[in-house]
Amino acid sequence: MSQLAISEGRARARRAAERFRFTKKVDAPLRVCLAYANRYPIAMGNLGFQVVYEMFDRADDVVCERAFLPDEDESVGAGGLRTLESGWRVSDCDLLALSISFETDYLNVPRLLALAGLPARRAERDASHPLVVAGGPAIFLNPEPIADFIDCFLIGEGEELLPDFLAAWRAAQRVSGSAAPRPEVLSAIAGQVRGAYVPAHFTPTYDGEVLADLQYDGPATARVERRLVWDLNRFSTTTRVLSDEAVFGDMVMVEASRGCQWGCRFCAAGYMYRPIRTRDADQLADAVTSGLDERRTIGLVGAEMASVPGVDRLAELAASRDGRLSPSSLKADCVTPRLAAALAAGGARSVTVAPEAGSERMRRVINKNLSEADILRAAELMAGEGVQQLKCYFMVGLPTETEADVLAIAALTERLRARLADGEAARRRVGSVTISLNAFVPKPWTPFQWDPMESIASLRGKAQTLRKATRRIPNLTLDIESPREAYLQTILSRGDRRVARFIEAVHAADGDWWRVIRAWQRDGLDGAPHPDAYVHRTYGEHERLPWDFIDHRIARSYLWVERRKAFAARQTAPCDTSTCRSCAAC
Repeated sequence: MSQLAISEGRARARRAAERFRFTKKVDAPLRVCLAYANRYPIAMGNLGFQVVYEMFDRADDVVCERAFLPDEDESVGAGGLRTLESGWRVSDCDLLALSISFETDYLNVPRLLALAGLPARRAERDASHPLVVAGGPAIFLNPEPIADFIDCFLIGEGEELLPDFLAAWRAAQRVSGSAAPRPEVLSAIAGQVRGAYVPAHFTPTYDGEVLADLQYDGPATARVERRLVWDLNRFSTTTRVLSDEAVFGDMVMVEASRGCQWGCRFCAAGYMYRPIRTRDADQLADAVTSGLDERRTIGLVGAEMASVPGVDRLAELAASRDGRLSPSSLKADCVTPRLAAALAAGGARSVTVAPEAGSERMRRVINKNLSEADILRAAELMAGEGVQQLKCYFMVGLPTETEADVLAIAALTERLRARLADGEAARRRVGSVTISLNAFVPKPWTPFQWDPMESIASLRGKAQTLRKATRRIPNLTLDIESPREAYLQTILSRGDRRVARFIEAVHAADGDWWRVIRAWQRDGLDGAPHPDAYVHRTYGEHERLPWDFIDHRIARSYLWVERRKAFAARQTAPCDTSTCRSCAAC
């Protein structure tokens, strides 16, 4: 069977297997293709992608269909990339909207555009091509590495931003006609839509490694406001299309909150979604009840779930209906006996906690607000209720980290195993512990955005130290991320527009990004500094950063103060949105 036949057969099978939880349009005057910059299973496991899909399709005059990167055994026919639902050519759509959740998917953007038969560079497209827009969490942080590929970025949460964008886009089309000059359409959108970022209106200039200036030539203001939904109860954000093939396809996902009150200094989600907003318990209970009609497992989504008001009652509700609640992550000191019992009653046998650091000092540096006693207590509670697998997230390479801090990860892991084997927990001993170890990657809009990633050699040495220190701990699995992956992530996380040349080179090399990085390190890359300038350089306190033009409602001075407190190993209390105005997000 040919690759094309495999692709066509797989599309039919996927359509037949999907079950919609909303009424899908089949026709409307405006055609929107919502494309995820990765493959189908990953896309359909993304709650944000599903919600935006429904929002586009519910809009007046709009019908929305989806497109994805082909699987490895598939090919794209002569007509170019086509939509899943009706087989439209993506190049024939009026609007191509890219959903991008992770920086590493930036590498897939030129390939997706090429498969659709579109020029990768926005400067080479005209009114005969669909307008290309992009949004998603990666975009909120730093869209600059792909700014040369995208006509317009939508910075912010879709529920608040999409209606305004569609209204402005429709109006521009009505005034100028279906073949409206692209600059006129984009200027209209930029002038009317808060959160719309049109890269053509911004011209960066560089002085070696540093962004020297950013000139603006467009309507309204050069500041791009990140849009947010202040009242999450206006929307019920749950799985909209059920697909067994999707990542997390065995569950209905329910979003419980956005933002995070704890303020971990490395965590982008905790800052870019500020202030914390939580849905009412009654609305969540309704979503859980409805979801259990479709799947036995409810995936509770948010930055941290143990502190969500009423989460223990949600777990009890799921268990009472022969289902189970699967929280995305639990903060150890917020795990109560009632929550532990309810999760176990639903059949939970695996729980994830995120100490992030092994020593008390490092947890103060990153503002984890979590003691070792809290971590051990949570593990013992869960084990006492019958949980058999414990997964712990740790990081290495954090600012100020020493070898003693790395060895503290091994020591904490050993104490976890010992505690789990003692007392009440011994009757239902945890079957295994998995340590997931990731290298620190500096993220925009965090207190550590100025700090470098540690060298690959040093990170490898720390991983080896941890392997040696934990080799005698029974039933332990070490899952260690490659430092090369972290190097790539940091280029894309802290990159400016010159990184577009690297992304194009990766596309030309059929995705072999490490070979391209090695060539860049050895021979340079036209117009771009050495990649270490993005990865291993400490940025200056007053240096203009590529993403500074975005208004995240967070005072830059607040982030710098938090960085200073980190280096002094001083913690900041969790957010109190009713009284605190320190970071300015409220």
